[in-house]
Amino acid sequence: MAIYTKEEAKQILEKALSFSTADTCEINLSGSESGNIRYARNTVSTAGHRSNQNMTVQSSYGKKSGVATIDEFDDDSLQKVVKRAEELAKLSPENPEFMEPLEPQEYLESKTYVESTAKITPDYRAQVASSSIEPAAAKDVTAAGFLNDSAGFSAMINSKGLFAYNQSTSVDFTVTMRSNDGTGSGWASRDFNDVNKFDAAEASKVAIDKALQSRNAKAIEPGKYTVILEPAASVQLLQNMFGSFNARTADEGRSFMSKEGGGTKLGEKIVDERINLWSDPQHPDVPSAPWTGDGQARKKMKWLENGVVKNLFYSRYWAKEKGVDPVPFPNNGIMEGGEASLEDMIKDTKRGVLVTRLWYIRTVDPQTLLYTGLTRDGTFYIENGKIKHPIKNFRFNESPIIMLNNLEELGQQVRVDGNLIPYMKVRDFTFTSLSDAV
Repeated sequence: MAIYTKEEAKQILEKALSFSTADTCEINLSGSESGNIRYARNTVSTAGHRSNQNMTVQSSYGKKSGVATIDEFDDDSLQKVVKRAEELAKLSPENPEFMEPLEPQEYLESKTYVESTAKITPDYRAQVASSSIEPAAAKDVTAAGFLNDSAGFSAMINSKGLFAYNQSTSVDFTVTMRSNDGTGSGWASRDFNDVNKFDAAEASKVAIDKALQSRNAKAIEPGKYTVILEPAASVQLLQNMFGSFNARTADEGRSFMSKEGGGTKLGEKIVDERINLWSDPQHPDVPSAPWTGDGQARKKMKWLENGVVKNLFYSRYWAKEKGVDPVPFPNNGIMEGGEASLEDMIKDTKRGVLVTRLWYIRTVDPQTLLYTGLTRDGTFYIENGKIKHPIKNFRFNESPIIMLNNLEELGQQVRVDGNLIPYMKVRDFTFTSLSDAV
């Protein structure tokens, strides 16, 4: 059994901790049950089930730490893994940034577990594949997709008396549709904690329609264009930007958040005043674990307010060095949107480009957050409020900071990769060259 109740997990962890003779000890326990189905060429290719459980023990003597892992939890195995961690700790050099385990913490109520998701069956997975393959075949389109669902838990205990436990569920789906003439490609993805919010037929239809609409794409000149970015197109750029909100790299002059001559951009306006970005482990649409792997409590936190940097992430060590409270990295990002639908935004665009998603994104300049990558799976030219025709894919060079300063309109929010991101219309998005890839 890979999933333990709170009481079962605590009993195992307390038993393991009882074998510790180190100055401090921290033990993490996790387990999951997951199932999947994969299909390609309109045929199911693989299906399976996984069951995993793992314990990680970190034992410390002063600032010397050792880590050992195991996946068997009988008394002899628990004693063995704790002893091994202690042996490694005694052999290790001191860690100058060592932080002792946390005292007991108070955590927000978790919203990450949905029973119906935990009870997904093989028959359900087969129906998901069928609801994607059958309409694709009927439209002379070939489907390739993957569904993965999981239920699991995480728990931890330490020698300072801290105990934490959380259960979670997830369902993740992605599908690519290719027109059988080889000239069109469409794509969609969906991810939820609650399977009742997932509609495989709806997602598949989006991808099928894009595959059909993107056939026989025309080339247009690279350059600066007004673009409508679907959430899947902007989420990676935004996540890369979010990564620069690290206080230490900013203080050390190593990131976009560093100021010339020293200091950080905390409190400065860096993007359009309509940009508000926060995290919230209890958000009903994108709930996340209320604690981090080392036991820090997560809470609702503002990162950008009216375009102004409100907070940076502080590790426990760096917070101690700077004399401030630690601010853990969040598990979700929520960006405020507007009321406009994608259709509304297209209707209000005289000339522009609709981008389904970006991929193969790489860093060009970390100090300016300049990135390059390619469009993929449906890129379209908009003229006088309508999609005029599909266009060939582009390579782009763009910074999310420039992008958010060139904002024209925010649309409705969509969940993508555990975040809530709105549709965005942005002017002067830089496409540098054409790509022949479909």
